[in-house]
Amino acid sequence: MSHESTSELQQLKAALEKQGVKYAIASFVDVHGMCKAKMVPLTHFDQMMQGSELFTGAALDGVPQAVNDDEVAAMPDPASATILPWNSEMAWFASDLYLQGKPFEACCRSILKSVLQQAAEMGFQFNLGIETEFFILKDQPGQAVPVSDRDTLDKPCYDLQGLLDNYTWVDEIVQAMNHLGWDVYSFDHEDGNGQFETDFAYADALTMSDRLTFFRLMVKEIARKHGYFATFMPKPFANRTGSGAHYNMSLADLRTGENLFVDLQDARHCGLSKLGYQFIAGVLRHAPAICAVIAPTVNSYKRLVARGSMSGFTWAPVYICYGNNNRTNMLRIPLGGGRVECRAADISSNPYLGAAMILAAGLEGIREDLDPGEPHTENMYTSTSTELTEMGIKTLPRTLGEAIEAFAFDPLSKSVMGSLMYKTYIDFKTQEWFEYHNHVSDWEIQRYLKFF
Repeated sequence: MSHESTSELQQLKAALEKQGVKYAIASFVDVHGMCKAKMVPLTHFDQMMQGSELFTGAALDGVPQAVNDDEVAAMPDPASATILPWNSEMAWFASDLYLQGKPFEACCRSILKSVLQQAAEMGFQFNLGIETEFFILKDQPGQAVPVSDRDTLDKPCYDLQGLLDNYTWVDEIVQAMNHLGWDVYSFDHEDGNGQFETDFAYADALTMSDRLTFFRLMVKEIARKHGYFATFMPKPFANRTGSGAHYNMSLADLRTGENLFVDLQDARHCGLSKLGYQFIAGVLRHAPAICAVIAPTVNSYKRLVARGSMSGFTWAPVYICYGNNNRTNMLRIPLGGGRVECRAADISSNPYLGAAMILAAGLEGIREDLDPGEPHTENMYTSTSTELTEMGIKTLPRTLGEAIEAFAFDPLSKSVMGSLMYKTYIDFKTQEWFEYHNHVSDWEIQRYLKFF
């Protein structure tokens, strides 16, 4: 380590001490994007930053190691230092995993960094904003229900009464986000009872992935403090909309920061540059494989249906296509252009792996000068199967099983994940699908037990 970086770490340690921090948290994520960590007294900060904290990968989901392998080490990123808003005695650090002094090939954060480096070599910075949808609920005997007894509308989207009833904990979350410098610009009651969304400023993809990882941890802790619980399950209620995590994406010039997706003279009238259309074409080419990562659970595919909620359409995409400010496409170009929104991603996804897959696909579209064709401005939900066939539009995978099969057969997956995580992801998610497929559900008992 250089003298300069040592000096910077000492300044960081001193700043944390001054703010009353007692413990530093060396945190990394498993395949689910969930935080795993060790906590270190600040007196051992220097050792932690050198990778002193070791972890047995075989004890975790999706950290592929045998029990006899050497432990992986967490190498904290100083730039990610985050003092916990709900407990200022602790500072959280996003970390990369190392093995025997080298980056561990199956580290989720390192996988994203590798694709970001490919973008940088092409002169691009990948900017990402993620819309966070989630439910806050309370336990009642035999069921989970919204916090507010008045949160019962069939169409509760944007309901002010429901938002005001939950103001105390919503305000605490928003204040915490702003205290961290995330710049929340709006929040609302979403389309499910007990469902909320916070929208905050975009950042480079690595920073945004760190923030989403921390956000889920933070919201759960704040909800728990109030006697409730937060769920990031994509579709907790069959008759309500699910929780997305829409990816809002653009490429910027690495030197100037200029948004390279902007074109006010766009002949397709979407405000998007040729580069942006090439990016879209790459993502559409690999959409089924990407879906396995941005919609990573059995439950995710209960969200990806055209109809199902009491509010009518689910607002989740099912077709592999793009359009202008039309929410029925997988990829949407919002009003004003300059960015692309992927609506298939849900809030359970691992942001490091999801961002890595979608960026790699977009970069391929740029390298190969792909074109996605004309945008779809019509309501895609109302198209017949014949019309969709004539337009050459296919559907996203209908189940996790289909998605994993697409992931396994797409060469992009292995090139992004590396051979170890590629195999691990397929094995883990295939087992998840088999376990679900073999489970006898209440629906089956009620339908078939006395039917025949």
